[in-house]
Amino acid sequence: MNKVQQHYDEIADIYDDRYDGHRGRSYHRHISDHVMSVLPKGGFLLDLGCGTGLFVERYIQEGGRAVGLDISPGMVRHGRQRCPESGFCVGTADVLPFRDGTFDALASLLAFSYVPNPEAMLEESYRVLKPGGRIAICTLSRTVFTSIVPVIYQVGEKVGLKKVGVGDFNERYYTNGEIACLLEDAGFADISVGRCSFAHLNLADPVFSLARKVEPFIEEKLPYLAYNVCAGGKKPEG
Repeated sequence: MNKVQQHYDEIADIYDDRYDGHRGRSYHRHISDHVMSVLPKGGFLLDLGCGTGLFVERYIQEGGRAVGLDISPGMVRHGRQRCPESGFCVGTADVLPFRDGTFDALASLLAFSYVPNPEAMLEESYRVLKPGGRIAICTLSRTVFTSIVPVIYQVGEKVGLKKVGVGDFNERYYTNGEIACLLEDAGFADISVGRCSFAHLNLADPVFSLARKVEPFIEEKLPYLAYNVCAGGKKPEG
């Protein structure tokens, strides 16, 4: 995790450039649409691995309140600048500095794969959610395409490529069944799991444009080819 923190501190100032162009905005919007569809609107959200506050900002825009937590002080600094009315703190997801039953919603976008102890993170997530609160996670899925990504990132690290997410971080790629079992074991109910994002941001043009066109078909008919897995669950009431 120290390596992950160092990487994201180093690229914090250029992180938003990745999502500032048309491609980046459409990619992040697509992912956050899936996450928002699982969460209650207008509640109090905790965003784990919040980065520069992109999803915190969206949740607020749609009528909610939000707090962000990230392992990178650099990311947290940018999050505070983006959403000064929200709280941001540095920390890890396996020991959350919040009281039991604090939040209506909990989200994690593109950070869960870095978590070394997902069981502890989900146990803490369950604890800080109110009864009836919901969790939504979007993370890397295991596919025929993603199997080669770690090798590519390892090469990028060796040549000193300064790019978001490029490095040998021992990140984990999840199947639908694996992430569903993790949520169930943590106590969550009403679990849903799906795939999204066939048009990944790292694809070169014109491949990205083609992938965008076929993405709806892939997600509906061939979801095992999609780059990300999105899962949600509910903390039982009573």
